[in-house]
Amino acid sequence: MHHLNVTQREYAEMTKQASPNSSVLKDCLMAFLFGGAICTLGQALFTLYQQTGLDEKSARGAVSISLILIAAVLTALNIFDNIAKYAGAGTLVPITGFANAMVAPAIEFKTEGFILGVGAKMFAIAGPVLVYGISASVVYGIILYVISLF
Repeated sequence: MHHLNVTQREYAEMTKQASPNSSVLKDCLMAFLFGGAICTLGQALFTLYQQTGLDEKSARGAVSISLILIAAVLTALNIFDNIAKYAGAGTLVPITGFANAMVAPAIEFKTEGFILGVGAKMFAIAGPVLVYGISASVVYGIILYVISLF
């Protein structure tokens, strides 16, 4: 086995040469456009759901569910990552980024089947997120309640 004796400076130079250059202006523009497109889709869905008779609160919930479903399906079809290559941070609009973060690791286990592979891994990933999220919301709710007493 051949080992390279590389100094930190040489390694940094090799990394710099291997890393693609990116334009901050272009990255910001793409994130703005794609993030805006996701938000526009959310608003269009909201309007559509209200026109079908849902009240404002129900329409908001339906939009959240729809965006999560769309992001999860696009992740499962390996389309989300291709979009993210161009959109950068624009795909991290919280709800779609969360859905992608939940589904992507689970998809890696699809060879073990959809129930024992993807399904089991999805719950293994979602479990801690849900536990900490729900626990944090309870703590924040108690704090807000205590503050409102004064």
